[in-house]
Amino acid sequence: MKKQRGFSLIELLIVVAIILIIAAIAIPNLIRSKMAANEASAVASLRTINTGEVTYNTTYPSSFAALSSLGPGAATCGTPASANACLIDNLLASATTTAKAKSGYVFLVTATASTYTSEAEPAVAGSTGTRGFCSDQNLVLFYIQTGSSGVPSGSCKTSTATPL
Repeated sequence: MKKQRGFSLIELLIVVAIILIIAAIAIPNLIRSKMAANEASAVASLRTINTGEVTYNTTYPSSFAALSSLGPGAATCGTPASANACLIDNLLASATTTAKAKSGYVFLVTATASTYTSEAEPAVAGSTGTRGFCSDQNLVLFYIQTGSSGVPSGSCKTSTATPL
């Protein structure tokens, strides 16, 4: 009888099946890890926005700023002014749509002369994150369970917002 060289079809199928089982276990954990990282980035971005709003209000005491006014207004920062204060980076300042989301989150700042509310919602709920986050001039961060829209909805002041 000849000596067999290589692997049989059954052996190859068993190896492929084992690889598929390992992948089926590992991929959901990888996705959960990425969502947790996106949520941590969103919380850090809201803290950056809070710091920017406090600095903006100290520099320009008449009001708080919209998200675009906190940023440079262009790709790079020139001379700071009330319309482009250069307090946050351009990536965060322009993350207002799902197409320009920062780490899977979309941001919104609603500002008036005496208050502001900042929000972060996952661009794709359930895929880039499962919770939305918000804060206001009191600098307390809250989380909210998100819907399916991926657009900040102004729900920071509802009874469903829970402090972090």
